[in-house]
This record gives sequence, C-alpha cells and structure tokens, in this order.
Amino acid sequence: MKKFFVLIATIISFLSLNSPVASAVNVPQSFTFTGSGYGHGVGLSQIGAKGQALEGKSATDILKYYFPGADVVPVNDSQTIRVNIGHQLNSVSFIQSPNGSFQISSDSLTTTAIDTSSVVSFQISGKTINASAKGLSGTINQLGTSGMWNLAWGTGAEYVMEKFEGNTVKLNHGFISLRAVSVKGIGYRIEVTNSINLHDEYLWGISEVPSSWPEAALESQIIASRTYALSRMGVIRKDCDCNVFNTKYDQNFLGYLKEVEPKYGSIWKSAVTSTDVGSDQGLAITFQGQPISVYFFSSSGGITQRAIDVWGTDIPYLSSVPDPWSLDQKLNPKYFKWKRVVDQATMAQAFGLPDIYKYVIGKRTATGSVLTITGYSTTGIRKSLSVSAFKVAVKLPSSWFNIPSAVQVPDTSTTN
Repeated sequence: MKKFFVLIATIISFLSLNSPVASAVNVPQSFTFTGSGYGHGVGLSQIGAKGQALEGKSATDILKYYFPGADVVPVNDSQTIRVNIGHQLNSVSFIQSPNGSFQISSDSLTTTAIDTSSVVSFQISGKTINASAKGLSGTINQLGTSGMWNLAWGTGAEYVMEKFEGNTVKLNHGFISLRAVSVKGIGYRIEVTNSINLHDEYLWGISEVPSSWPEAALESQIIASRTYALSRMGVIRKDCDCNVFNTKYDQNFLGYLKEVEPKYGSIWKSAVTSTDVGSDQGLAITFQGQPISVYFFSSSGGITQRAIDVWGTDIPYLSSVPDPWSLDQKLNPKYFKWKRVVDQATMAQAFGLPDIYKYVIGKRTATGSVLTITGYSTTGIRKSLSVSAFKVAVKLPSSWFNIPSAVQVPDTSTTN
C-alpha cells in the first residue's frame, strides 16, 4: 500500500510539472520595452552625421569615420537609373502641369501627343495594359492596349502628377514606363518606373534626411545615396521592372516635391551639386577601388553594429564605431530613449502562440543589441525569434532594448 501511494504522488508530481501553467501565472495584458535608436544600426548613422557636421567635420570625415578603411573618391555616375514609383497596381493615372502635354507611345502605337486638359489612365487588362485619355469635356479617348507604355513630357511641361491608390507622386525629369508584370498567385499587375539620370536628377529627389540639416550632413547622405544607387545598377529586377524602389526598402525618393520644398529645396539641390566632380562624375564611397555596399540608418544605441552581428557576413568597412550623438537628447529627441507598450494580442501573434506570459532575451551583440528573444506560453510551449522578425512584428524602433547595463564601447581610434 505504501508503494501505491508513492506511485500516485509521483504521477501527480509529473503531471504538475508538465501541464500548462495557466493556473500558476497571470497572463500580462501588455509588455513594456525601453530602448534607444532607430534602424538596423549598420553603417552611416544619420543623427551621428548631423552631430559631427555641427562639430565642423566634413562629409569625407564623417563617411570615413562610419566606414573605416573606405575612401571617398570620384566615380562615373552618368548612368540612367530606373526608379519604381508604382508597384503591383491595378490602375494608375497621370495629370500634366498647366500648359504642358504628354507624349505617349507603346509597342503598337507610335508617339502621339495628348493635350494638357487630359487625364491619362492605365488599367490592367489580362496580360496587357489598357490606356485612355479623358478631356475636360468628359470624352474618353481609348488609346489602345499594350504590354508596355512610355509616357514622356511634352512641350511646356513642368511636372507630371502620378495618382494611384490614394498616393500622389510629382515628377519632372526623364520619362515614365508602364509594364504588365506577372505576380505569382495574383496575376498581372502594372509596374511604373521613372527613368532618370543618376548623376543629378535621381539625387535631387532623394528624401532620406531633412534638407535643413548642416551642409556636411547633407553631403554625406548624398554621397552614401549615390553609392547605394551605383551598387544597384546593371540589373533590371523583374519584380519591379526597376533598379530601385522609391521607398525605404531601397531609398526614399520623393521626386519633384523634394526639389520644390519651400525654403530648403534649393539647399538640397546645391548640396547635390557640391558632391559633383564634373558633368559625369560624383563622389562615392569605395573600398579597394570599388563602390561599397553602403548602409545607413537613423540612430543607434550609442555604438554602430558590425555587419557580421546583424546579417552574419563579415564586411571590413562595416565594423562597429562609437556613436554618442545618437544618445544626445537635443540631436535625437524622439529616439535617444524610447518606450513602447505591446499588448498581449500583438505579442502572442508575433510568436505564433495562444498567449505569452513571459519572454526571455537570448543572445546580444557586443554593442548590447538583441539577437534573439524567446516567448513562453501558458500552454507550455515556447518559441524563439530573431530580433529582426520580432521587432518588425511588434513595431520596435531598434534592436537596442531592455539593455541591462552600460555597453563597453571599443577603442577604434587607431582605425580612424
């Protein structure tokens, strides 16, 4: 009989250790995260560039600081770059500036002029694109159907306004192409690109930092942006019919609106010109004679990341350097310190679990940023995520969060 009671006690103990823990813990309604910085933290810190510019550093000084071992030298940038300005669209329309006109062509249509009063519209139709022009009178002129259309500026044009899905883009350089592209699982959609000169027209429209920033900070961003664009030349990507997107997935490209920004538009264009070296060359960042794979971000947790820690690849010029400007409240009021509250539903969805009663931060980099995080459910299941997947799911600004103590910043004075 004694052995029987011992067996029963053992079974009860086993079940209690391996059963869901819902009755033993409270499931929090939300989780609070505190941290610093915004972005992936690799390469050029934009807030750091602003801080160094205010201290009198040149663009070359700034870039060689954030890309140790790299050079800033003239390179040929006379290429034409294709910028995607409308991705996987069902329809899109264009409106010409006053006193302007369109020049439209396709595989089956020779160039024809459309007067300024018309709105030119394109609609996907099976594997092709239908084009039409609507005048002020309301009369619609069907222009035909083709797999690709080109739209150019006519005489007297200042800009073309592109409208799609509630978005508006203003353009005034190069020409526009529309192509029907197959999208897996969806069918054909319209890809809209703007083909322009990389040397100046593309850079005039880049909107990565405010044009009101110090000149050296603007120049460092322009040189970095030129370098980024050069690294994307040579191959037209099939999914977008482009070299680059106009979004943060490549570089933010605002187009004509950046140039005509009140008060500061001319300052930005002047900064672009100051990085030119003749009519077909501009300053770029190189390593061993080749343009680098350039990366930039808003701000860090006080020190930049090594590429090997974030992406698993060791790149000599993407090493870690101190970035104290990112922790300056005056320079970086929004992200020198931040706090985010994540509700239970969002947290559970991020891990793909029924609920989360606690999380544990796993590995960190030498800079203190998080690499992995594990969530625990009351069902007894736990799941680990990479920090990149986690911070996107719960919308955290950076990987520097819940840092337990000050990070030891390595001495890089011998490399700069």
